[in-house]
Amino acid sequence: MTVLHLLVGTTSGNTEFLADTVSEKLNEQGIETELHYEPEFEKLPTDQPWLVFLASHGAGDYADSMLDFYDEINDPQSPDLTGLNYAVVAIGESCYDTFCEAGRHCDNRLQELGAIKLADRLEIDMLEDDPEEKTLTWLPAITDSVKAL
Repeated sequence: MTVLHLLVGTTSGNTEFLADTVSEKLNEQGIETELHYEPEFEKLPTDQPWLVFLASHGAGDYADSMLDFYDEINDPQSPDLTGLNYAVVAIGESCYDTFCEAGRHCDNRLQELGAIKLADRLEIDMLEDDPEEKTLTWLPAITDSVKAL
């Protein structure tokens, strides 16, 4: 059975709340989820899909809970992720020129390592968007893709 692994990169907790909400919605639709609040790259299954929730902070940096993950995917010896299905929810504030930079970087790096997108990256502007509303509007693309695996 497919389990969708939700990787959460948060500093203030808003991203964690959003991931929890999405997990509940996915469970209601029959998709099993597993939340990783401080994802350890070497413990994540690459034969199951990932949904990455990643907030940018500072100068476009990864949120504190995903700094080790960042180090792993940027290591020159990063593993080949061919066959991994994933999607990214990038969260930031548009008043910064590094808006959603961490999520964009993660999305690009996972592709460079051979992973396959389940859906286009969702970018949430915490200054303009209702995060739950925007994510729940985007979510059918994920549920359809996961159910098709």
